[in-house]
Amino acid sequence: MTASSDRETFGSRFGTIMTLIGVAVGLGNVWRFPYMAGTFGGAAFVLFYIAVSVLIGVPALMAEYALGRHTRRGTVGAFAAGGFPFGRQVGWFFFCVVIAATGYYSAVIGWVLYYALAQAALGVGLGIDAAAILPPDHGFVVKSFLLQLGCTGAVIVACALVLLKGLRAGIERASTIIMPALFLILLVLTVRSLTLPGAGEGVRWFILKFRWVDLTPAVMLAAIGHMVFSLSLGGTFMVVYGSYLGDRENVAGPAIWTVVGDTGTSLLAGFAIIPAVFALHLAPAQGPGLLFSTLPQVFAAIPAGWLFGLLFFTGLFGAGYLSNIAAFEVLVAGLTDNTDLTRARAVWLMAAAAFLIAIPPTINNAIFVPWDLTFGSGMQTLGALLAVLTVGWCMNRGEALKALSAEGTRPVPGWLLFWIRVGIPTGILTVGVWWLLTSVV
Repeated sequence: MTASSDRETFGSRFGTIMTLIGVAVGLGNVWRFPYMAGTFGGAAFVLFYIAVSVLIGVPALMAEYALGRHTRRGTVGAFAAGGFPFGRQVGWFFFCVVIAATGYYSAVIGWVLYYALAQAALGVGLGIDAAAILPPDHGFVVKSFLLQLGCTGAVIVACALVLLKGLRAGIERASTIIMPALFLILLVLTVRSLTLPGAGEGVRWFILKFRWVDLTPAVMLAAIGHMVFSLSLGGTFMVVYGSYLGDRENVAGPAIWTVVGDTGTSLLAGFAIIPAVFALHLAPAQGPGLLFSTLPQVFAAIPAGWLFGLLFFTGLFGAGYLSNIAAFEVLVAGLTDNTDLTRARAVWLMAAAAFLIAIPPTINNAIFVPWDLTFGSGMQTLGALLAVLTVGWCMNRGEALKALSAEGTRPVPGWLLFWIRVGIPTGILTVGVWWLLTSVV
């Protein structure tokens, strides 16, 4: 498949929405959101996050979808076709960033699969202590390393098998099955969490206790960074998936639905996790250990905990799996758009690269945090900024308005383009500079 008008597009409206939400919803919602809320003070982070998701997330998504659809190219070609200086070099740079991110992300999804298997083993009477598999500050013990590496390999192969089927028969079909199942699982877990004795204090801490003093530059920057990470902004994922939107698809609709689905999933995950942690008098701000150490303790302490643990880690796996497929699709599209490789060869080449990159974080999970900060919030925020600048400034006004509008409809209002040009970059840069001046200088 080449970057042209015959590029494959989504097959249905429902499939489009589920696929785009599936790109956004991932480990960031179920894992990263609760631990960041815990780290950055709870309600102040959550409420500011919701605000920036609406004010920045929706128009930024519109810009990335528009860039992909207008150019009918993935990351490598879109920046160049959009007129960004050194666009191809910028595109290849972010292509390399996605390779690194896909490797460590595959390792983390392998951890999740490992924990799901451990919970299932508890359910059939095998004495496996899931909380002991991955202590918060240590890597996997030697005896579990090969099994964990095998789980990571299984994740990568499972992604490859879907990718080989293409967009409609593979990615879109998987999304229409996994996303509704994930929403149902989170609803069940939320109800169970909220009915635990003492859960009310967790709800108050998570969403009700708001103090202006908690809304610091660090909290604002963390919320914006997480919003970018969670919505899969960054000039990569959403640009590629935007290139699969039909010409008559209004980019505003998919952008709004993506933010609603993504933010709703994050809030459901928070309500499923935080009240349960408070109910058992555990710390809500343990970072990644919240998921892989604290929650297994929660499941071990409640009736039929293994079942709720299995549901939780299965849902988490599904969320991460779809996001990982999206990451691989960025890489596959980059190769098939710009080289003579077939889709099958591109899929297996990127699968092999991701497996090799996944080995270091599998051996020592201590390197995950710096990788997450660099390839998560850091590089994705930069990529999102460059994508917005491409649509807002590198395209001429008429071209940008046409790209943001559906074929055969009236152009979007001029104030939206102004906000994309000025408001979003100013907001991101202002908070970043404010944080540097108050926290670093």
